Amino acid sequence: MEKVEIRKFTPQDRDWLVAEHRDHYARAEGFDASFGVLVAQILDDFIADHDPLREAGWIAWEGEARLGSIFCVGLDDTTAKLRLFLLTPEARGKGLGKRMLATCMGFAKAQGYAGMQLWTHESHRAAGALYAQTGWTLGRSEPVVSFGQPLVEQHWHIRL
Repeated sequence: MEKVEIRKFTPQDRDWLVAEHRDHYARAEGFDASFGVLVAQILDDFIADHDPLREAGWIAWEGEARLGSIFCVGLDDTTAKLRLFLLTPEARGKGLGKRMLATCMGFAKAQGYAGMQLWTHESHRAAGALYAQTGWTLGRSEPVVSFGQPLVEQHWHIRL
């Protein structure tokens, strides 16, 4: 990989990010269109009403190509939520995920959050392994049907 930059998310990244999430998870896990709708709503809410002092998103770039995303949003005064963490298939396995996670967690800590949490699915094994390696704890797992698929939701948390 050429030099990869992690830049702040801008509204111009929105459509790429919605399409990347929608298309990747449709191919990889059979998610239906409701997943893309959810991602679009999360991004539209972020663009319309995030606190730039306490919330941020990042996009990884290599040259003119976007490689992934990660967001830190506030849940309350002391807890941040990690959202929309994604790496394109060609960006995986090269340490970029660890770098992006460190960027997000470092931001949360610098902004005074005492902890973070996230929601994911058991099928995202590489992400779960990364969370465990970096000190996150799996709080609970539960079977659900979401996005047209039977899944196991996972809720992770960490003290900063």
